[in-house]
Amino acid sequence: MIRTLLLTVLLLLTASQSFSSGEKIRRPKARDFGNVVINNYSEANKEFAVVFPHWIHRAKYSCRLCHVDIGFAMTAGGTGITEDDNNSGLFCGTCHNNDIAFGPVIDSKLHGQMNQCDRCHSQGRKVKFQNNFNEFRKKMPRERFGNGIDWMTAEDQGKMTLIDYLEGVSFPRKKMKRQADFELTGTVKQMPTIIFSHEKHAKWNGCETCHPEIFPVKKGSQPYSMQQIFSGQYCGVCHDKVAFPNIDCQRCHVESVN
Repeated sequence: MIRTLLLTVLLLLTASQSFSSGEKIRRPKARDFGNVVINNYSEANKEFAVVFPHWIHRAKYSCRLCHVDIGFAMTAGGTGITEDDNNSGLFCGTCHNNDIAFGPVIDSKLHGQMNQCDRCHSQGRKVKFQNNFNEFRKKMPRERFGNGIDWMTAEDQGKMTLIDYLEGVSFPRKKMKRQADFELTGTVKQMPTIIFSHEKHAKWNGCETCHPEIFPVKKGSQPYSMQQIFSGQYCGVCHDKVAFPNIDCQRCHVESVN
């Protein structure tokens, strides 16, 4: 118990030395962690900005399906989605077509055609969403940070099965050969070694999400620091934004110090 506590303190101190803003960062509520506000054109066209809830999408689809096959950028607002794109079956419109998921307009037997814009253009509005995060989280294995859900364990326990292929959108892929885990050793001697699992990352991301743009293919050919990770580069492209936060040090630094 004491050893675990000391290790936690060491990890947090090292992380704070890597990136310090001089003040405590206000972190989002569990239900809002990972949400992305998309406002390339909305307010300019007198419409409310879109709030994209990552949690409900990652509960159904792999990261690769959206960020590789469909083509969403890895940065908020980086795709430049337009209403015409969606109506043409691109980006959000790939699924939000009243077939896979609700479209911009649905036909109701009771009310005729109903506009569904508010379900996405919800920034600053009081919208009652169909999917309730708090109810969803009650059924999931818990985690300390982020949105409080251990997503990998949830999939291992069969609580969700991710869709990784859409007919007419995805291309057939050969089954990947399992890549072995490997160590990443930092320059701070007291820090535990990172054991990086290719299997866990590739299961949701494939190769294309990370290589070659975020990480070079050859291991060790591009050194990077915790400062860069905390600034949103390398591991920080996903971690702190959607994947578990960087303050959860022991999720990566798992090898004990001798």
